[in-house]
Amino acid sequence: MIVKLMIIMDILDKKISFGFFPTPIQYLDKLSEILNFEIYIKRDDNTGLATGGNKTRKLEYLIYDAIEKGADTIITTGAQQSNHCRQTAAACASIGMECHLILRGNEPEKFQGNLLLSKLLGAKIHYTKDNKKEVDFKPVINNLKSEGKRPYVIPYGGSNIIGALGFVNAVRELKKQLENMEKKMDYIFFASSSGGTQAGLTLGIEIFKMKSKLMPINIDKEETYGLKLEELVLKLVNQGKDLFKIKKRFTLKDTFVINNYNNNPYGVYTKNENNAINLLAKTQGILLDPVYTGRAFYGMVDYLKFLNPESNVLFWHTGGIPALFDYANQVKFS
Repeated sequence: MIVKLMIIMDILDKKISFGFFPTPIQYLDKLSEILNFEIYIKRDDNTGLATGGNKTRKLEYLIYDAIEKGADTIITTGAQQSNHCRQTAAACASIGMECHLILRGNEPEKFQGNLLLSKLLGAKIHYTKDNKKEVDFKPVINNLKSEGKRPYVIPYGGSNIIGALGFVNAVRELKKQLENMEKKMDYIFFASSSGGTQAGLTLGIEIFKMKSKLMPINIDKEETYGLKLEELVLKLVNQGKDLFKIKKRFTLKDTFVINNYNNNPYGVYTKNENNAINLLAKTQGILLDPVYTGRAFYGMVDYLKFLNPESNVLFWHTGGIPALFDYANQVKFS
């Protein structure tokens, strides 16, 4: 057991430092009173990398791996309001690496939100001229190699097994915090999209023997690389199983997602997201984003009707607040 723990710690300690950790756990006192549940929030919007967000955790491992492999340039992809791309640009700027972002669609006339910050952070931006999630990295890779650069590709959302290590480590952090608080969380709600965060949490829950049940809210109905979200997460989890020498056999039951709240396509702002953003802002002074946490927080509040009111609930805030400014004309005040 001691030898296995040493192997786990050795894997998790191989990272670069970008964030302010541990992120706080905050009791939502007013909201808890309104909803008749004990609700807490894990503030990964406070990780500190270019306004914060959960991708900081993934990038600590991904950029470490890039440096270890001799890369001097990072390439990644996402939507124009991608939190992952904004934080990748910030991570690269902080250590002097060149950053190339392949973003969906056409260059806008006006830069807002995450796109504005990515540009300010020095990222070189390429536009796909379409809205397909899967992109062809080869033209950018080949061009960079012809210039003598050594590029390293980070996948959509930073969601591969290396990026997922950030959330295996996050469970280690969470367990220690809860022990210090003498609290346990029965349910952990969070936004799930590209799969890396969920895969890391799933592995971490198993490795560190936590009893919390993960409640991932799927915020995007579109498949990624031809896989449904739960299939993508299972693929990553099984890679982690091999890496950490875990004996448990994982199935799709271990990577289930809550699909009740993604009837509208990715990034489409509805009254549900608007209600959630207004609710948390006005009761606790905490901001959600219009794409991920707004949809997931609404889902959590609605899903509480199926749970025991004696349960302790944690919402993992994954950040993304800069996108609010790109949705300014759609936000309604209640």
